[in-house]
Amino acid sequence: MTVHPSLQTYADAWTHSIEAIAELVQPLVEGEWNRATPCPGWSVRDIVSHVIGMECEMLGDPRPIHSLPRDLYHVRGEFSRYMEMQVDVRRHHTGPEMTSELEYILIRRARQLRNENRKPDHLIRAPLGAEQTLEVAYRMRAFDVWVHEQDLRATLGRPGNLDSPGALVVRDNLLLALAKVVAKDAGAPPNSAVVVDVHGPVEFLRTVRVDAAGRGSVDGAPSLGPAVTLALDWETYVRLACGRVRPAAVADRIKIEGDTELGQAIMDNFAVTP
Repeated sequence: MTVHPSLQTYADAWTHSIEAIAELVQPLVEGEWNRATPCPGWSVRDIVSHVIGMECEMLGDPRPIHSLPRDLYHVRGEFSRYMEMQVDVRRHHTGPEMTSELEYILIRRARQLRNENRKPDHLIRAPLGAEQTLEVAYRMRAFDVWVHEQDLRATLGRPGNLDSPGALVVRDNLLLALAKVVAKDAGAPPNSAVVVDVHGPVEFLRTVRVDAAGRGSVDGAPSLGPAVTLALDWETYVRLACGRVRPAAVADRIKIEGDTELGQAIMDNFAVTP
């Protein structure tokens, strides 16, 4: 059997990004595995450990039995504790151990994809004992590995793949959160519109329209009189939305026209990943 057509886009994006990660880390010397990345609290080794751990969970492997140290400042809340378990259990693994395990996981997951015959709405295990559909799981794995590929590229000085298949999955996933960011988190007033204009390797223009009840919706039609227009490049958009950088650090890469106070409120609430 082949992957269901509605899952194929995510499977292709995941494959492209995770193979890029394997290529990036294969030649690393031991010291490079400890380099800090833009992902708060995580080194190169930690990111690869996270990727390995999440793919293990997609395979249905049991989670490790492990006690986390109490001094991990970046671990806040149950979700981050859940994610940290797969990371901390590998913190003392050597580079060759990491690349070997990653290679083995790639082989196993590629086999799983080739034999996938479950439907997109099939429910599987999700973090913290919840359930999610297979389609959501595929989409989130494609999202996750592309974002972490970019973390590694930034750390290792190997830019690239900003317009790869994974980038388009990330774009669509981040846009799902844009209405909430503008209407609820930033408090855009009722009957207003906010335009977000992104340029670079991935280009798009979206308008968030807030109705009389304060509910937001996103469309691709321009607004003739937006309350504010935000213009920024794709890489900055991703870094902000994924919590890799604070707005003040990239202020020179963001252009705000119109209501600057609202524009700043949107930027201050732009991070949407856990």
